[in-house]
Amino acid sequence: MSEIPAENKEVGIHTTATDAHVPRETPKGSYLALLSLAALGVVFGDIGTSPLYALRECFHGPHALPGGPTPENVLGVLSLIVWSLLIIVSIKYVIFILRADNKGEGGILSLTALLNDFKPSGKKERRVIVFLGVVGAALIYGDGIITPSISVLSALEGVKIANPNVSTNFIVYGTVAIIVLLFLVQRTGTGVIGALFGPITLVWFLVIGALGISEFAHNPMVLKAVNPYWALEFFHENGLFSFFIMGSVFLVVTGGEALYADMGHFGVRPIRLAW
Repeated sequence: MSEIPAENKEVGIHTTATDAHVPRETPKGSYLALLSLAALGVVFGDIGTSPLYALRECFHGPHALPGGPTPENVLGVLSLIVWSLLIIVSIKYVIFILRADNKGEGGILSLTALLNDFKPSGKKERRVIVFLGVVGAALIYGDGIITPSISVLSALEGVKIANPNVSTNFIVYGTVAIIVLLFLVQRTGTGVIGALFGPITLVWFLVIGALGISEFAHNPMVLKAVNPYWALEFFHENGLFSFFIMGSVFLVVTGGEALYADMGHFGVRPIRLAW
């Protein structure tokens, strides 16, 4: 993946820190498939795990549902998850936000750079715009700090579920070791990361997809969650407490911003195809 001919680049896949942004023709065929696989590993690793711990948080902890995982509550939460993914990721990001690029680049910092060409009418308008740019940049830096630790930690917590004898220290130190290793490898460039994690992420999605299909066969009632009625009924039954649950449900879309932030690495078409 790291040795990609220049004529095949759509928006300059960044295989090293020195790669230049050079717009090219839309990738096709096998090259499009390779870019989509790499995007799968780099862009979708986080959002591919987020729904799992988001669902757990809805029924555990200080803000868990009082009634517990009743069939109605499960369908309501699942419906909220499904429609959050559809509205925020499929519609907002994939259809609309990916159109708002800065010469093929995405992310809040690229949007902030567009302010150089903006001529505000007064000091007040300039201050508001600069403030929004700073807030957006702060959020993306905060997300870069929080998301890796939460994602890896939640994944390793699954080991304790499979084997209760595993100590908490092992999970914490293991998380730190994995994050340090990931950041050491990350400097090698997007091409290497995509080639390494693309196949791994693909296997991950195939496995959880197969497990999901097998569970559907045992309990097809869960497919009712596609109907937004259950989400609306959940709000009707739980009132104000539903908004606390939405704080947990919103975790399912963490990582969705990577679709836009990493647009310059892969291009719009591979990311949309991978999604």
